[in-house]
Amino acid sequence: MHPLRKRRLILILVMVSGIAVATGFALVAFNQNLMFFFTPSDVKAGKAPSNRLFRMGGMVVDGSVKKSDTSTEVWFDITDNEKTVTVKYNGILPDLFREGQGIITKGKLNEKGEFIAEEVLAKHDENYMPPEVAATMKKKKPAYIKE
Repeated sequence: MHPLRKRRLILILVMVSGIAVATGFALVAFNQNLMFFFTPSDVKAGKAPSNRLFRMGGMVVDGSVKKSDTSTEVWFDITDNEKTVTVKYNGILPDLFREGQGIITKGKLNEKGEFIAEEVLAKHDENYMPPEVAATMKKKKPAYIKE
């Protein structure tokens, strides 16, 4: 093989392997940052991953918010009108957080199966509901609500 061709072949192989390595790193980073959305029914059915971050959304159950007297820990229930999951959150809740409102929480299930939230996202006005929560609530509307 001619030395010039050999050099070109080596250069092309190095470039292709570099692109492959960069693509591999991008896919690994994407997979680690991928965040799925689950409803309380999905979580209760065991479809949600353990020890991995995901989002869960629903309506805050009226009368379920309990605050610690000595820390910023808060417990509340969220529902999709079918199942209810208790959420534990350590931090300051958003100003717009209220019972009976749609929210999305970001967190993970611990080894006991409890949902530990890292972030709580609340609506921004009285007409807004997160799209994922609205679609789920529409599908699982309780019998006492009529259109």
